[in-house]
Amino acid sequence: MGVAKREHPADTSVDCALELPQHELIMSERDFDKVRRSTRVFMRVRVVVAGKNSDSRRFREACETIVINAHGGLMYLNQPLDMNSMLVITNPFTQEEQESRIVFLGEATDKGQRVGVEFLTPAPHFWGVDFVPTDWPAPPATLRSS
Repeated sequence: MGVAKREHPADTSVDCALELPQHELIMSERDFDKVRRSTRVFMRVRVVVAGKNSDSRRFREACETIVINAHGGLMYLNQPLDMNSMLVITNPFTQEEQESRIVFLGEATDKGQRVGVEFLTPAPHFWGVDFVPTDWPAPPATLRSS
């Protein structure tokens, strides 16, 4: 059984990928097919975020995460930010800091702008999650002196 030919050049297949270059937020097929490096957990964790905004002004803002994983997280921030900008995220309960890069900027809302960050080094225990998913890397073994 053969595939029916298109009667008009404008006819499109339902299953074909639609290219919309004017929309930067549409995930490409390449991104969609990537296997996630670690499980996402919907969890609010209080953090302090510091960096430079798109006006090159330093800022420090307390916020809560929306989603976390071993490689970063998603949070609302009230700053004008640029993709690939560097931020330092601090867990105020442990005082641990993680350098991160902005990898997603969502639309601005009344809660702020959704900002997705990727840690420069995976840090599954940064969030203080007690129920660490099995695909999150184990903490490095401590070295004992002989």
